Amino acid sequence: MCLDAIKCDPADMAADDCEVLATALKWMDEGRRVVMAVVMVTWGSAPRSIGSYMAVDADGTFAGSVSGGCVESAVIAEARELEPNEPPRQLAFGVEDETAWQVGLPCGGNIRVAVFHPERDLLEEAVRSQAVRQPTALVLDLATGAQALVGDDGARGTLALDETRLVAAQMHLGQGTCGVVADEVFVRSHEAPWTLIIGGAVHISQILAGMARQAGFAVTVVDPRRAFADEARFPGITLICGEPDEVLAGITMDRRTAVVSLTHVPRLDDAALRAALGSEAFYIGALGSTRTHAKRCQRLEDLGPALKRMAAPVGFDIGARTPAEIAVSVLAELIAVRRGKPMRVRG
Repeated sequence: MCLDAIKCDPADMAADDCEVLATALKWMDEGRRVVMAVVMVTWGSAPRSIGSYMAVDADGTFAGSVSGGCVESAVIAEARELEPNEPPRQLAFGVEDETAWQVGLPCGGNIRVAVFHPERDLLEEAVRSQAVRQPTALVLDLATGAQALVGDDGARGTLALDETRLVAAQMHLGQGTCGVVADEVFVRSHEAPWTLIIGGAVHISQILAGMARQAGFAVTVVDPRRAFADEARFPGITLICGEPDEVLAGITMDRRTAVVSLTHVPRLDDAALRAALGSEAFYIGALGSTRTHAKRCQRLEDLGPALKRMAAPVGFDIGARTPAEIAVSVLAELIAVRRGKPMRVRG
């Protein structure tokens, strides 16, 4: 089966794993048979990280990816063949396989994937917990397929956890990591989605919102101006018409949240930045020239050292001039900081 023949919902190959889980739950609620695939182990230059999800229905429609396109066809075929009461199938793919150029990883690297039947109640709870930014960890018994979901309030599911497994699950939960424990169970932590809050429903925001969503961010745009906060201008994006300080007061801005203010209106930019600089947001940026930023810092001087957390002018210096180029520069720096690269020091 070639990838061109596989049905895929639009843009699902670029969907982040939070969306994959939500899609799988939606399919199950529609009465569709759903099988999940998850990357358990990687070696070398594997294109997708441990924990990457893919959901497959009985017709071969899929959401997400486990290798970025290299082995999806083989994984989908295995998922469609998985019998209702069959335990997980463990699949290994690598460049050394004799079928490397057909279903392997010609770019180098190896991956091990588990294909299993998700437990609907646990899937629903995982999706609900992510929506309110509460982490959970799925524990999958590789021999039986039994599962447990571990959260701050304990564990539930068909898998009874002994002390060793519970401790391992709690460790992964606390660190936001994934891994195989003693070749017996796979633990997959679910953290809150990476989130981008954009202040100002301006032209740059329209482009940045769509690009950021494709890059795996849950995007919210905030603007009190009704002419700007028009849903037709931001299809598929959460749009809130309200004052930035009031809206952001009701939003959790944690270490997986970025805030970028692009309104061009000092009062609105300042309100958003004050709220963001008092939070744990991993990235805070504001549009404007060096001169504009100097005036901004004067207005916000009471925040003291916190102002050093602000990326302004926002984004990488790539000589951007058009709204699309500015959006690219902002998203590039967001991704770099999210991946642990140091933020560019402003002059």
